[in-house]
Amino acid sequence: MSHSTKTDDNARTPSLPVPSPVYAATGLDVWTMMNQAAAEVGAVNLGQGFMSFPPKEFITRAAQKALEENTYNQYAPPRGRPALLEQVAARFGSRLGRPIDTASEISIHAGANEALLSVFTAFLTHGQGEEVIVMEPAFDQYAPNIAMAGGTTVYVPLRAQAPADAVMSSDDWKLDMAELEAAVTPKTRIIVLNTPHNPVGKVFTRPELEQIGAVAERHNLLIIADEVYEHLTFAREHLSIASLPRMWDRTVTVGSAGKLLGVTGWRVGWAVGPHALIQPTLAAHTRIVFTTNTPLQEGVAAAMREASANGFYEAQRNEYQRRRDRLMAIFDDVGLPYVVPDGAYYLLVNAAAVRVPEDYPFPAAIADRGPNFRLAYYFVREFGVSGIPPAEFYCEPHRGLAGDYVRFAFCKTDEGLDAAAAALQKLKHHLQN
Repeated sequence: MSHSTKTDDNARTPSLPVPSPVYAATGLDVWTMMNQAAAEVGAVNLGQGFMSFPPKEFITRAAQKALEENTYNQYAPPRGRPALLEQVAARFGSRLGRPIDTASEISIHAGANEALLSVFTAFLTHGQGEEVIVMEPAFDQYAPNIAMAGGTTVYVPLRAQAPADAVMSSDDWKLDMAELEAAVTPKTRIIVLNTPHNPVGKVFTRPELEQIGAVAERHNLLIIADEVYEHLTFAREHLSIASLPRMWDRTVTVGSAGKLLGVTGWRVGWAVGPHALIQPTLAAHTRIVFTTNTPLQEGVAAAMREASANGFYEAQRNEYQRRRDRLMAIFDDVGLPYVVPDGAYYLLVNAAAVRVPEDYPFPAAIADRGPNFRLAYYFVREFGVSGIPPAEFYCEPHRGLAGDYVRFAFCKTDEGLDAAAAALQKLKHHLQN
């Protein structure tokens, strides 16, 4: 007896779960993309903003000592370890000119990025279309964090007010206050202010902060002040918007031990503000990660205590200014103009003079990202120094504002900067022919 078989139309491969549109794209992020391009040709990596030199010995020693204490290997309180809360309170109390209550006005986070996510989560309501104003070019984690918290990002760009074909100051990048005001709608809830600014290096002045604060006050907006580079300023001291009259009550200030101490892999940050803003931020943090790792909180606390006594912060600032000046001198020698940063550790270089062949064999992933990505990729492949295309820091409609800039980081060793100078002699020859 024979048996015939046929395909059962109902026995099809079951459909698979579909991810959120926010995470459906699986392409390489800009950091991986440029790091891979650099590794393929052995380029000097001045792209990502991590330190290529070790932390000071007293900093790593503090973490090592904390790991040896058994009780420091267990959960920390969600708000944070008392020793670190005390150090953050002391630092911000001095900066803001007011006592900071460790029991209600600080929360410790798994890096500044998680602090930002916690604030967005605490103050945005899913499904309401609430908006957050971000100033471009902007740290590329702002928009995803806002989306995860259920909000919508609205972009207002800083605009250069000086010719791009000559060296300019980061002060020449201005925020149009009328444009900021016009971006506010009935759905706006938050303004994000990054000063000192990544990647421009702008340190906002008191008059600028007062005008931003006035907009927030008129429309009853929360200000998130991302001040992770507050210790790295070169032309004038950083001023926190929370220290201005009436601004404390509507501002959450975010900071980072990773930037402050040069230990970006430790992932310890904080949020500082009035109880009414920090309590919901802490509640969101407790649901996102519950708590921040205990031994590195203790290590950061001990390191901050010693750094305040041994002159570390001033010495660090001087070291970074020397590195900044060295990288600027390298591009002076090459013949490319740049934006002189007053803060942070990035240099925006205008590479408009670099001639990219129209038939250059770009990988599809680069070619599809636009001219600024192609310029940065060509730079690393042909001249042996990697940077980051600032187009990554703009929304799609504003990507043209990235122009011909490439961002380079100077948080690197002297040997690394010397290697960059040697590699860029090829670019110097390119520009002279």
